[in-house]
Amino acid sequence: MPVAFANAGLWFGLIATFTVGTICTYCVHILVKCAHILSKRRRIPAMGFADIVEQAFLDGPAAINRWSRFMRFLVNAFLVLDLLGCCCIYLVFVSTNIKQVVDYYSDSDLNIRIYIILLVIPLIFMCLIRNLKFLTPFSFIANLLMFTGIAITLYYLFSELPPPESRPGVVNYQKWPIFFGTVIFALEGIGVVMSLENDMKTPNHFIGCPSVLNLGMGIVITMYSVVGFFGYLKYGDKTDSSITLNLPIEEKLAQSVKVMIAAAIFFTFTLQFYVPMSIIWKGIQHKIKEEQKNCVEYAVRVFLCILIGAIAVALPNLGPFISLIGAVCLSTLGLIIPAVVETVVYREEPGFGRFNWRLIKNITLMLFGVLGFITGTIVSITEFVAEFGSDTS
Repeated sequence: MPVAFANAGLWFGLIATFTVGTICTYCVHILVKCAHILSKRRRIPAMGFADIVEQAFLDGPAAINRWSRFMRFLVNAFLVLDLLGCCCIYLVFVSTNIKQVVDYYSDSDLNIRIYIILLVIPLIFMCLIRNLKFLTPFSFIANLLMFTGIAITLYYLFSELPPPESRPGVVNYQKWPIFFGTVIFALEGIGVVMSLENDMKTPNHFIGCPSVLNLGMGIVITMYSVVGFFGYLKYGDKTDSSITLNLPIEEKLAQSVKVMIAAAIFFTFTLQFYVPMSIIWKGIQHKIKEEQKNCVEYAVRVFLCILIGAIAVALPNLGPFISLIGAVCLSTLGLIIPAVVETVVYREEPGFGRFNWRLIKNITLMLFGVLGFITGTIVSITEFVAEFGSDTS
């Protein structure tokens, strides 16, 4: 988040983070309300994200019915791409922080790609775990390490802060796409929304009163804004792609933060890997003979883990990577798809409202998502090309 603010400016970043967060939250509301309407119309008790999109197109005009299966595939494809991209980012994050600590204590200056390759080896074995309950201890350890690391990081952020006037309130607009991609990557979690609501004891509290969604997103947006604002205020133009990399490497406490958060992300990798693997396996298992399923599943797990490592080795720059995943996947899933679904679901009943305000609003959301998709992708790829050019030279 601090590097996101570095690509927006101190005050513009603060306002824009709350604005993007509010839009993301509103789009979740859209999706959940459409799910409720479709559940009644189609008489389906519980649906996931892809189910909602498919049923919306089946419920819409005859001309778009035939696109329902494709839209289901598209949503699942973007979910898999997003989550595998997150796994790549996790790998780069862990490698970068571990490298910084190791380089401080040794004369070696190994390339970040070596660290990524070394980390892939234990992760392959960890990703062979198929039962989610066996991953619970990893999640518990990760949470403890993460909360401790964040607390210490905040201690560093709030010490010896410069005045706000020392940082630009708004930066050049050409940097804004990186900000957009990074913030939407941080805030967007629409892929797990329906699973959360479906598993709630009182689902009507999710978007009703009290709104669990509004409360949760309000806390998250505030936390991200605080870390982004004060992180950029503290380090300015020297803000790194992860704020942990800015902590003083010569101090033992700061070193412990880098190791703790890197370990937390490492242990979380298997949980992040579980969801895309589940989506992929669900789509292909019916094509495999029963006696071959175990071998094939393990082979797919190993292949995906190696693929993640290969992508991370090819693109080890954390900042543009995060922005690229946010711009490509989450602009589509979090902004464009919910607006499309509501347009289809509300077409006849309850309608678009007076002056077609709902249609105009959804077109605006789609255009905002497309703009973020295109500009964020172009700027991120440009940064990657520049990095490859510098590596070659």
